[in-house]
Amino acid sequence: MPAKSRFTRLDAFTKTVEDARIRTTSGGIVTIVSLIVVLYLAWGEWLDYRRIIVHPELIVDKGRGERMEIHLNITFPKIPCELLTLDVMDVSGEQQHGVQHGVRKVRLRPAADGGAEIEAKDLKLHADEDAATHLDPEYCGPCYGAPPPTEGTKPGCCNTCDEVREAYASASWAFGRGENVEQCQREHFAERLDEQRHEGCRIEGGLRVNKVVGNFHIAPGRSFSNGNMHVHDLKNYWDMPIPQMHSFTHTVHSLRFGPQLPEAISKRISSGGAYAAGSGATQPWTSHHVNPLDDTKQETTDPNFNYMYFVKIVPTSYLALGWEKTFKGFAQQEDHAAEVGSFGLLADGSVETHQYSVTSHKRSLQGGDDAAEGHKERLHARGGIPGVFFSYDISPMKVVNREARAKTFTGFLAGLCAIIGGTLTVAAAVDRTVFEGATRLKKLRAKDL
Repeated sequence: MPAKSRFTRLDAFTKTVEDARIRTTSGGIVTIVSLIVVLYLAWGEWLDYRRIIVHPELIVDKGRGERMEIHLNITFPKIPCELLTLDVMDVSGEQQHGVQHGVRKVRLRPAADGGAEIEAKDLKLHADEDAATHLDPEYCGPCYGAPPPTEGTKPGCCNTCDEVREAYASASWAFGRGENVEQCQREHFAERLDEQRHEGCRIEGGLRVNKVVGNFHIAPGRSFSNGNMHVHDLKNYWDMPIPQMHSFTHTVHSLRFGPQLPEAISKRISSGGAYAAGSGATQPWTSHHVNPLDDTKQETTDPNFNYMYFVKIVPTSYLALGWEKTFKGFAQQEDHAAEVGSFGLLADGSVETHQYSVTSHKRSLQGGDDAAEGHKERLHARGGIPGVFFSYDISPMKVVNREARAKTFTGFLAGLCAIIGGTLTVAAAVDRTVFEGATRLKKLRAKDL
């Protein structure tokens, strides 16, 4: 028998002699059942430890001087690319007439012929096909009384049809089909326009704008500013060979502000704010960050029609698990020279983007009321520009979603100990009850005999 140490008196776990122990069948069954219960509950505790929850928080957006990206993909099946112009303007006074960077126009066959792609052209200033390299290097085309464009291929000259159109727009003059303009006759501008009359167009790409109240719109004709008014040269739009052959029937395939949340992240949020590793369960009524204008379709046969979408944008951040160790802010927001599409994504999986809600309105430019719908008192203004207009406003509040573990490792260990201790205690009580009951039952039977 080993010598007793000084800690013997402190032993709270007294042991019984092996000879005094009684092993029973019921005790073996209770032991197996309790072991299964411990394993089952321990597995659930482990899954709970691995579970990641998303903490949503609403804060005041304190960003200043930031830029925002708009990504769009819109199809116009009844108007050719040659007639469409994309413009952006905001309350800060910045205007982008005929956006030429980050956007491309895709020519489409007529809807009756299937609407397949014909050609895709990236919009940019001074494209190679517009350079007019075949001209004499000393050639300086006239601008026909309009001020030469500041970004022309040759200062003080209008060497291409597009530069003449730009010069006319800067002077707020209508251009039309370019009759008696040698540059346009040389490039067969009118013939190209007639050739594309029956085509459709898809505009896709991204814009970078100031993060302030503003709007962007797609309308026919070259745009220009006349005083405080924004004007489009609609002559070529109205000169239709066939009445009502053009209209702003359109399909918004996608419209988002900032990067799209990856599908995995969307599932994490839409699963009720929590998920276990490997779990992709989602609930349809908790969908999150779904762009409400995606797959929106509007149809009209009236060329005098105007569609307006009023968008309320809410800045949204998603901070991935462990973000506090690597997060240094969305520094690329200040890098205005970065390529479109680079804003808002960090290497650790964090995302800076925007959600939005939208209301829409449509009206004929000829005015009238809603008597057909039973609302004679509702009048529509006359006049305006046909097209599709998006007016956006920025919310002063910001939604921040932070990933975090549902419990700490110490919490997992505490839960595990509670499971083992509690299960064994209950199992011991059950075993004791069964043993005592069996013993008394044997005594009663012995007396009867």
